[in-house]
Amino acid sequence: MVTVTTAARLHFGFQNLALANERLYGGVGVALDAPQLVLDAQPADEIDCDDGEAESYVRRAVATLGVEGARVSVRERLPRHVGFGSGTQLALAAAVAVARAYEMEVDPRELAPDLGRGGRSGVGVAAFEDGGFVVDGGHPTERFTSEPPANGDWTVPPVIARHELPDDWRFVLVVPDAEPGASGAEEDRHMRQAVERADPGIADDVAATLTRTLLPAAAEGDHRRFGTAAARVGRLNGAWYADEQGGVYRPPAGRIVERLAQQPTIAGAGQSSWGPAVWGLTTRGDVEAARTGVEMALSDLSVDADVLVASPRNEGATVEDGPTLG
Repeated sequence: MVTVTTAARLHFGFQNLALANERLYGGVGVALDAPQLVLDAQPADEIDCDDGEAESYVRRAVATLGVEGARVSVRERLPRHVGFGSGTQLALAAAVAVARAYEMEVDPRELAPDLGRGGRSGVGVAAFEDGGFVVDGGHPTERFTSEPPANGDWTVPPVIARHELPDDWRFVLVVPDAEPGASGAEEDRHMRQAVERADPGIADDVAATLTRTLLPAAAEGDHRRFGTAAARVGRLNGAWYADEQGGVYRPPAGRIVERLAQQPTIAGAGQSSWGPAVWGLTTRGDVEAARTGVEMALSDLSVDADVLVASPRNEGATVEDGPTLG
């Protein structure tokens, strides 16, 4: 039996959504150590999976790898469609686990397109590979436009910058009891509409924030500047998405982001991907005070939410071999 362990990621936003610019998308995000996904796999004569969402990826992996079948069990699950990148982590974990169960070595980056993952943002694939804070290079605009190319005609965007983040950084994560974020065909529709009317000038502001503040802060381990810059990238992206999600942030994320940003122990706050998950950056020494402040803010706002704490994950998914189960 093979066990694959990976975890959530935060997506701060894209570098560009405007068709007028040379490259499209270009994801910016960070791998977390929690919540985790833990998945077991072993060879089988047929496909046997205890998770409905995982089963579709197991079937694609079995077909892509050319093996007979697999028995797969998901022991720990990531919350779905809240902004933690659950789909990509599940798809890659299932494929890698099945491959290793058959003693096959595979490259997750090369497998991702066959699994339908990594088409816009490469952050989730990069997080699975190596963890850390990641910036990807996006796609050539003339090939991608607002409609992605057919399967087989694209690859996962390259990583153009990666930094390990300090062990004492902590992300306070708020997952409000709200409708799931956009995914699948709905996400494709929202993205297409956002791209077709995106202001190219916003990309210039994102680029300035990324190169002058966010990347230097990551390299120097300055959590105050990093949090402030990541929050600005998110706000700028929100201007692109405002018509699609009902504002710069998707309700009720905006009210939560505002209150988190007011906390003295939190350095920057924002929405991850389409939400509704919200993040706030603090440190190990301040995390309890930050969490208490967040819980008080949620009470004042009358918002029901789960509050989690995660560290940066500076390594990729782990793969372990164990005894075969009967």
